[in-house]
Amino acid sequence: MAGQDRPARFNLTTLEPDLEDLHARLAGVVIECLDWSDFLTRYDGPGTLFYLDPPYWGSEGDYGRALFDREAFSRMASRLASLKGRFLMSINDVPEIRALFAPFHLTEVTTRYTIGTRNDPKAKRAELLIINFKWDENTP
Repeated sequence: MAGQDRPARFNLTTLEPDLEDLHARLAGVVIECLDWSDFLTRYDGPGTLFYLDPPYWGSEGDYGRALFDREAFSRMASRLASLKGRFLMSINDVPEIRALFAPFHLTEVTTRYTIGTRNDPKAKRAELLIINFKWDENTP
């Protein structure tokens, strides 16, 4: 449903060109349904850049009880240390995450959450961006 400040995005008059554009953009995309560890193993290589968005620390069960548990963070840190490729991970900034991922580059950022923030929707939250490569303006 569109908000009062903007029209609906669905427009029948542009449906055909929108679908053509979508088809072109997704032409080389592969969609997988794999465990994160299996996915890393399958696609890891020197030219690969992974983006990881695991459940937040303290919210491991939000996506299903058996999908990701607290110990998975340790397994993930260990697996990421052996990657041939690069990775970028976003996660909540808590001491436990800082400790587990200390061998990597940690960058603090702030954001505003739009889901589950009924009490304080404008509050800024601390997050971490974690990478295994040197980032600068010349990084491809």
